[in-house]
Amino acid sequence: MSLPPITITFPLINPNEPEMMLASISVENGQYVSRGDILATIETTKATQELVAEQDGYIFGMKVQRGQIVKAGEVFCVINPDPDRQLTEPAQLETSSTQIPLKLRITQPALKLAQELRIDLQSLSSDELITVERLKALIHPSSLEESLFPIEEINPNALLIYGAGGHGKSLIELIRTSNLFPIAGIIDDTKPIGSSILNVPVIGRKEHLAELYQKGLRLAINAVGGIGDISSRIKVFETLHSAGFSCPTVIHPTAFVEESAILAKGGQIFPHAYIGSDAKVGYGVIVNTGAIVSHDCVLGEYVNLSPGAILAGEVIVGSRTLIGMGVTINLQVRIGEHCRIGNGATIKQDVPPNTIVHAGAVWPK
Repeated sequence: MSLPPITITFPLINPNEPEMMLASISVENGQYVSRGDILATIETTKATQELVAEQDGYIFGMKVQRGQIVKAGEVFCVINPDPDRQLTEPAQLETSSTQIPLKLRITQPALKLAQELRIDLQSLSSDELITVERLKALIHPSSLEESLFPIEEINPNALLIYGAGGHGKSLIELIRTSNLFPIAGIIDDTKPIGSSILNVPVIGRKEHLAELYQKGLRLAINAVGGIGDISSRIKVFETLHSAGFSCPTVIHPTAFVEESAILAKGGQIFPHAYIGSDAKVGYGVIVNTGAIVSHDCVLGEYVNLSPGAILAGEVIVGSRTLIGMGVTINLQVRIGEHCRIGNGATIKQDVPPNTIVHAGAVWPK
């Protein structure tokens, strides 16, 4: 008796990036594959992963193309051990539980659990990363700790960190090294209250912000990177502002910012970054490790420069744009709003708004 057909879906390889680029495809419809064969390669701005065949069989129903932007949970193909067996179309094989809402961040184990329990993914919050632990807590709300973690003394100059993911860890280290602010604690909707990240306690959730403000805290830092969906990062800023918090700019001691450069609030300047003469950096911008912003550059609000990105002089980057790792942008180039420039790309001419430039590409094509 032959094995049943299986559906191959795109995994969530980075919890902060539900979207990814299909960098390469190694198979075609009708092709026979053996278990373990490489089917395709996917990449986010910070990770690359290969899709492999989970059993022997024939490729069926592949409708995506190389270079396409896909989402975690979407179908790549079906592997059918029996080429003569009649199958429904992949679109019919997908259930509502595998169709991940655009802004939802959910780990692969949590996604599988949600499918088993037939949980409607549309009902889950897009404001947090859904892990197995968080999913179980949502199923059994009584297991959540709702009370604020006790704080012995409130320092009004202390920073509250919103987000306990990888970006949050980097910011904890940056803040400690800069020695400009004490850390009050972490706000996170997925980690148990009372747990700790790098010895910093998780003291509450989003709903505790008003209480913390009443207790005297006034400063906060946005530790949501928003790599895959910049709107999640912007939403955190809006949440903090509505609760009364202000977001200072934090700069690692090894970064170098020229005296004539202008930095708006909410910025995060990581180790060995450089910001040149008369550069203007907008609100909430991230200039990551080793990134270079040369003289007279202008970065709009919420721009995210990944590690090693290089901007030549007089480059203008529109708001909400992501520049990937190792990107090079030539002199006087303009990048439009809400663009996504893939890792290692070289940009020689202006890029229109809402454009995706694939990793390793030279623009224009």
